[in-house]
Amino acid sequence: MNFDFSDDQKQLRDQARKFLAEKCPPKAVRVVLDGKAPYDKELWKGLAEMGFLGVAIPEEFGGAGAGHLELCVIAEEMGRANAPVPFSSTVYLAAEALLIAGSDAQKKKWLPAIAAGEAIGTLALFEGKGNPSPKNVKITAANGVLNGVKKPVADGAIADFAVVAARTGSSGRENDISLFLVDLKAGGVEVKSLTNLDPTRGQAEISFRECKAEPLGAAGEGWSILTQMLDRAAVLCAFEQVGGADRALEMGRDYALDRIAFGRQIGSFQAVKHMLADMYVSATLARSNSYYSAWALSTNAAELPEAAAAARISATQAFQHCAKNNIQVHGGMGFTWEFDCHMYYRRANAMALGLGSLSYWEDQLIERMRKKNAA
Repeated sequence: MNFDFSDDQKQLRDQARKFLAEKCPPKAVRVVLDGKAPYDKELWKGLAEMGFLGVAIPEEFGGAGAGHLELCVIAEEMGRANAPVPFSSTVYLAAEALLIAGSDAQKKKWLPAIAAGEAIGTLALFEGKGNPSPKNVKITAANGVLNGVKKPVADGAIADFAVVAARTGSSGRENDISLFLVDLKAGGVEVKSLTNLDPTRGQAEISFRECKAEPLGAAGEGWSILTQMLDRAAVLCAFEQVGGADRALEMGRDYALDRIAFGRQIGSFQAVKHMLADMYVSATLARSNSYYSAWALSTNAAELPEAAAAARISATQAFQHCAKNNIQVHGGMGFTWEFDCHMYYRRANAMALGLGSLSYWEDQLIERMRKKNAA
């Protein structure tokens, strides 16, 4: 079995890397980090023009119709560039939710707009501290009206629409949860930006007060749909994390070769060698797990739940490990604002929580493997 990407997919990777190197250098990321703009609008427009936003969206809905493998390729390059755009919330979550459960009318309304860069979407799942769980969903929905508060919501302050998980029953079971589509520019919605670890990827608090919403998928099927969404997003985020981990490793390696101390390159010192070797091992392990999960996602294999959790775990660990040790390799300079190390460290730790904590995905992997072995 060959888990490598095809020549066409590698060519797409080269194209994306060249585009992002030109349009999203570190100084462009710093414009968003240091400024007031919530994201890089020109980069978002360019991603749409290149067809990257709609790479996995079917052609009938305005996308390229390529598939999830191609989206994995793009995700990795977005991670390498540390791109300050709402790519994951819109493409990995909102678009995938529509592809899984949206009606034709909902797909026709939102998917072409996403592919064209004219709409930003997000998932409103969390309601404060805690991991994804039906019991943590308190916001209510009745007669097509939502009431409650969601926070943090990734890119919520700039999103045009949201997929909202809400409680429609009181039995205490998973089928109490349903999904709804909400136009965030309509009435009954109040959005407040939140301070967070990575200012290049904003978080928000969204309050719904008698807000009109339309069902997404069948009533009571919300948690089942969410589980599918999160598994898909876990795979795609894993590739973004792998891209970030590789770039952090490269930054540390390059600095170790350039920095001279005591008359020699610091990369020649055994302690630095060991640190870089450990970074390489964790990044390579994450890539292996991510490739397997990409195969499972692209073929809709029965192994996807376990593969997605494994990829999420290893990629989260690798990105955090490489981003942290990149700072260590740089020494005191690595802790300064002027060096770019902290931008990857911020992104690594922010992404580690975006779909639920590391411990949540470890528990998911154990439980899924236990059920599979018991079957």
